[in-house]
Amino acid sequence: MFDLHGRVAIITGGNGGIGLGMAHGLAAAGARVVIAGRNRDKSLAAAAQLGRSSGNDALAIEVDVTSEKSVEQLVERARDECGRLDILVNNAGINIRKPPQDLSHAEWTQVLDTNLTSAFLCSRAAYPAMKAAGAGKIINIGSMMSIFGAGFAPAYAASKGGIVQFTKACASAWGRDNIQVNAVLPGWIDTDLTRSARKEVEGLHENVLRRTPAARWGEPGDFNGIAVFLSSKASDFITGAAITVDGGYSIQG
Repeated sequence: MFDLHGRVAIITGGNGGIGLGMAHGLAAAGARVVIAGRNRDKSLAAAAQLGRSSGNDALAIEVDVTSEKSVEQLVERARDECGRLDILVNNAGINIRKPPQDLSHAEWTQVLDTNLTSAFLCSRAAYPAMKAAGAGKIINIGSMMSIFGAGFAPAYAASKGGIVQFTKACASAWGRDNIQVNAVLPGWIDTDLTRSARKEVEGLHENVLRRTPAARWGEPGDFNGIAVFLSSKASDFITGAAITVDGGYSIQG
């Protein structure tokens, strides 16, 4: 039920953090993974790492997820080199930590384009291949800030709230095509993005440990299982869901 041999997965921003954690899960389950990112060298290194750990030949493709043309080229190349496309993980994202009054229009647009518009562009580009194959799985990466806000991340919170509603829209539109679209909402995960947050937000580390029932920060490896589940036949009747992976952080109110 969880076997992904013969399946091909694109993961945007898959060369580090949560994306790479998901990539390891999918590769271990048998999928051929396409690492899509802006940093070519980092993506190549991640693909090589996946190949060594899983024995599967991973592919690295350079992409600008905010560019319609670049995204279309990504999907076209993945299909040409791998023969098909079964799974898309929309993971690419950035954050600019400023209160609303200090955030420029350009910064707002940069975050929304990278975090939300990219999911639209990639999903739209992947849809024809999945429809033709008669099945598909799309996983959109939201955030705990899809549920509640933070004064230091207005654009990020808005983009991640939008991810949940976009997920529901696609699930509704593409359910008849046997394409399941779900969102994963990470909590505080130990990545490059949150390491910088710990430097910028006073007391963050201690507050996360105190509030999280699991009493620890999450790790990229905590996303191995949810990636496999939402990409496999085990989740064929689950669509439009938003699943928290946060050690219980969000249930604390």
